[in-house]
Amino acid sequence: MQPDSIRTVVIAGGGIVAWSAAAALKRRIGSLRIAVVTCPVPANALADRAISTLPSIVGFHEDLGLTEADTVVRAESGLRVGTMFEGWSMGIPPYVHAYGSYGAPVSAVAFHQLWLRGADWGTPQSFDCFSPAAELGRLGRIASAASAGGPTPEIGYGLHLTLGRYHQLMRAYALHLGVAEQSCESLDVELRGEDGFIERLKFDDGSTIEGDLFVDCSGPDSLIRSKMGGEFADWSKWLPCDRLVVGEGAADSQAMMLDRVAATPAGWRWNSSSPSRSSRGVAYSSAHSSGEEALGQFGAAGADATDVTIRQGAWPEPWVRNCVAIGDAAAMLEPLEWANLHLAHSQIDRLISMMPGRDCATVELAEYNRQCTAEVERVRDFICMHYITAGRDEPFWKDAAEIDPPASLAHSLSLFADRGRLPYYEEETFSRDSWLAVLLGQGFRPRRTDPLADILTPEDAEREVARYGDFVRAFVAPQPNYTDYMSNLRQRSFQ
Repeated sequence: MQPDSIRTVVIAGGGIVAWSAAAALKRRIGSLRIAVVTCPVPANALADRAISTLPSIVGFHEDLGLTEADTVVRAESGLRVGTMFEGWSMGIPPYVHAYGSYGAPVSAVAFHQLWLRGADWGTPQSFDCFSPAAELGRLGRIASAASAGGPTPEIGYGLHLTLGRYHQLMRAYALHLGVAEQSCESLDVELRGEDGFIERLKFDDGSTIEGDLFVDCSGPDSLIRSKMGGEFADWSKWLPCDRLVVGEGAADSQAMMLDRVAATPAGWRWNSSSPSRSSRGVAYSSAHSSGEEALGQFGAAGADATDVTIRQGAWPEPWVRNCVAIGDAAAMLEPLEWANLHLAHSQIDRLISMMPGRDCATVELAEYNRQCTAEVERVRDFICMHYITAGRDEPFWKDAAEIDPPASLAHSLSLFADRGRLPYYEEETFSRDSWLAVLLGQGFRPRRTDPLADILTPEDAEREVARYGDFVRAFVAPQPNYTDYMSNLRQRSFQ
């Protein structure tokens, strides 16, 4: 270890994000001395409390050395392939945003360009019919066999977490690796006078803890990062929901690989389920609805639901001096598209790969902040895009349609509206197929198609689109039932 290396890391937070950070840091930089200061997890800490995750969680687990038997079977997780959106544009059927490919290029022509030409001629099938992952989700099947005589489709599987079990897994694994634990009800920050670095954390019982680096995983209140100065960037003008009603219950009787997200007059509601627990919630704008109205959407289950405030936005500099904010402590976003835990994992990965010395050199922190900010801003754009391109006539949705988007989103929508093209961004969470799934699923059509699409005659283009649709159906039909697959997976894991 170099003389100026960071040796001790203090992580504040008692939830999944904190223990994930501890396990990843200790697993990948074993020389670190790591302590987790566990404090209560707030109700609006969505990265700790949302049960749905993106497929990137699989790679995070692999880096930690955790197996499917650990994270799916023993932690009682389920698999998910995407989200079904209902009622976001009136007169348009529900659509699926699935994690995987939509169609396949033909003679270097993007598939969606051919589909758009076909839509002009009256092609009956919706765009998501050309996504194997979407069709698997609809039919409750899981891909376990390779395609025969066709392209190999891309299919990504996120997880439905049973939060209590998953929290136990991450905590037990971190402690097994050698992470220390200390509990507290409240904490305060003591700064060094000469440079503004954190000297130590002080607790309600008078005890303290010192470290070289302090990782804030305390949730939206950012108990440590908020003491380091700077302005929190408020994104409420782009993300209109400022309240959530969240409830849990018994698992749904029918296993589901798709979450369901339905638009409501003042926001949207969701339904997700792991094998052991279900999650239901309503996101709404307090300027257009009341908590009582939101709770009313739960029916009898609303008695156990929690109504919380969310302040959507981010710290433009999540890493300041020797304090780095992770997860909701760095950026707060509504759970539409379930990117909350993904962003925390991405920040943890960057922290490990970009670990500075104890001086926390400004140039190194600036690059970390640049990458993290670019990623979270594109997730913000992706969520905002759902509101701007929706088609409903209630006051909330009329206001949403008039949102003046961030410049980066305005550029993406303008480019797509012209010829169906999308720009490339380095720090992008959602693929172009994901953008296409939502834009086309909500009825947002470009004025014209790419000239490259004209290299195929109308007849050839229609034939290629139909051919891929046939391939999707042929690929999905023999795949096993999801419930049977999970039952067999559990049996194999415990043999």
